Amino acid sequence: MFVKAVIIAGGLGTRLRPLTNKTPKPMLPVGEKPILEHLINWTKKSGIKSVVLCVSYLKESIEDYFEDGKKFGIKIEYAVSKKQLATAGQLKTAEEFIDDDFVCMYGDSIFNFSLRKMIKEHLRKKSFITMSLNEYKTNLPYGVIQTSKNGKVLSWDEKPEIKANVNMGCYVMNSKVFNLIPKNKLYGMDDVIKKAMNNETVNGFITKKGFIDIGNKESYKQACDQYKTKQRRI
Repeated sequence: MFVKAVIIAGGLGTRLRPLTNKTPKPMLPVGEKPILEHLINWTKKSGIKSVVLCVSYLKESIEDYFEDGKKFGIKIEYAVSKKQLATAGQLKTAEEFIDDDFVCMYGDSIFNFSLRKMIKEHLRKKSFITMSLNEYKTNLPYGVIQTSKNGKVLSWDEKPEIKANVNMGCYVMNSKVFNLIPKNKLYGMDDVIKKAMNNETVNGFITKKGFIDIGNKESYKQACDQYKTKQRRI
């Protein structure tokens, strides 16, 4: 089956200002390439030959850099919105380009898991939506106290480790997902997933391999540092 990818790349990147005053977040460099180029290369390695970029804020810098995708060895098309629509609202603008199952991902993350395996699992299970999930671990910075109903202290667990499967922001979706998204309105991906769960099968693809969500200056610096470290090892 031929699978397209849709990359949502229209956000304002407010938490990264002033870096994003003149540059859209997906075009911030990690190493010598913008975040979006890393994503496109990762997508291409998974066998995908066609990408739709959902653009809005400072879209010209994205279009001028990638053009039709020929020099990157992939076909690139553009879905344009004139206003902010949140994640699912932006996805809706790509509807005319999609007629089969497709991959959707956020344009401000860098992934390193097997997208090819995720697509195969999605097709094998005949899922409506498959979500990429990361096994995330962290330590609470406080002592956790368990009490009985009348307030008696039962236990003290100092700075415990907690585990959870967190959303990585990469999905494989049935094209009918567009029917769940209102047109030209602010709409979050969480709203779409919750709506889909009422009548359709939503599965998780769990991986221990990490991802970097470049949401603020700290995580952006982390992404750049990790890339430098990785390059030194090569």
